[in-house]
Amino acid sequence: MTLNRERLQAAIEEVSSFLGTHYNQQQTTSLVHIFDSLTSTNQTAWELLADGAPPRTAVIAARQTGGRGQWGRQWVSEIGGLYLSLIITPQTLVKLGAATNSPQLTMSIALALAMCLRTYQVPVLLKWPNDLLLENRKLGGILTETRVHQSQISKAVVGVGINWANPVPPTGINLQTFLASQINPQITSLEMLAAVVLAAIGSGEALIQRENDMATWLPSYQNLLTSMGTAVTIGGRQGVVVGVTTTGELKVRLSPPNGSTAEYPTPKIVPEALPGKIPPDVMPGEEICLAPGTITLGYQQPPNIF
Repeated sequence: MTLNRERLQAAIEEVSSFLGTHYNQQQTTSLVHIFDSLTSTNQTAWELLADGAPPRTAVIAARQTGGRGQWGRQWVSEIGGLYLSLIITPQTLVKLGAATNSPQLTMSIALALAMCLRTYQVPVLLKWPNDLLLENRKLGGILTETRVHQSQISKAVVGVGINWANPVPPTGINLQTFLASQINPQITSLEMLAAVVLAAIGSGEALIQRENDMATWLPSYQNLLTSMGTAVTIGGRQGVVVGVTTTGELKVRLSPPNGSTAEYPTPKIVPEALPGKIPPDVMPGEEICLAPGTITLGYQQPPNIF
């Protein structure tokens, strides 16, 4: 199921016109490379970038033989899904600045993807840190990769995988199955889905370029998180998810004993080297911040978002 280039170009123009009335976006995609099969669209995007490809060059494959998820996990990429990577613009990287700000890129694009899909009547929610959920099942994910020079982000590629018509496990859902139950589905082809994703990445970039302070759009991101208010157990201690920091950590408030109240000091960061553990000086009622990869959140009942 390789994309048709002519239909993709027509879809890009249609989607850009439609979403342009709703969201600020980056400039249009410079060039789209379409492949029947690749090891990884992100890998190919990096290779093209090394050969001088301009910003907003896109790579799309009908399947990946070595697709990657977060932390080196395999991303199963069978025929029928959308596997897309995009080279990020220098203007966005300048705004991001320090390497420690790279989670903002993933979060801004996750928010933009969810909002753009919701504009097309697909009620996507987010699961921290990088999953797109639909009807409490995994619809897709985001993989952001960066290169750093002198502690600053110098290059970045964003990969997006979305289930379209490919087979999925019980915890997954493909978009075509969902749309088949809709009276008037607004995303009608894989080409149109690709166009929406390209526009959404541009919208996420524009969000970073427009807003100097991530705190201005973090509430919108958190409003779509399925994990907000979720009870978790960390190292035998009970807590509840209360938010996400601007550097991408999950904030968990430890439950005070017997319903007592407590002051909430500056949250403590739980190092990535200590997954599932809590430093001994953290008291009940305090907040801790968990780096991605230190806790696994299940697929919780999503909140009511209108």
